[in-house]
Amino acid sequence: MLKIRLSMAGAKKRPVYKIVVADSRFPRDGRFIEKVGFFNPLLPKTKKERVNLEAERIKHWISKGAKPTLRVSRILGEAQLYPMPPKGNNPLKAIPKKDRKKDKSEGGKPAAEAPKKEAATTEPKKEAPKAEPKKEEPKAAAPKAEPKKEEPKKEAATTEPKKEEPKKK
Repeated sequence: MLKIRLSMAGAKKRPVYKIVVADSRFPRDGRFIEKVGFFNPLLPKTKKERVNLEAERIKHWISKGAKPTLRVSRILGEAQLYPMPPKGNNPLKAIPKKDRKKDKSEGGKPAAEAPKKEAATTEPKKEAPKAEPKKEEPKAAAPKAEPKKEEPKKEAATTEPKKEEPKKK
């Protein structure tokens, strides 16, 4: 099956994409049939150099049965060469990940609004118990630190003669 898709090029952290017609079995950056444009996502959307398309060749390949991928269909839709794909509906995108888990356990869209209000009230409760164990831990750590201070002194006394012996040699 023929696909019109992006093939990645450019340097590390500086992507540039070729818009190519390729068989769907070929690797992303591998063999392709024809290069029909390029896309530079680093340039602002207002610049002409951001996208370059060979409209005639794209129309030709679409007539032959090539299907554009979602990203390419958006690019072609902006250029008015192909119908713009429908926008996806992801209502969870605006909710922080920690609140999404609560939504799944409660279920439904009404729960999505409720955790936002609950999160503000439950977060201070979670922070308060965390602060109490921190106060207890330094108390428990303080007696442990004193014997540790004594032990390094013993070790230092045993290591000093070893240091002197190599100097004599």
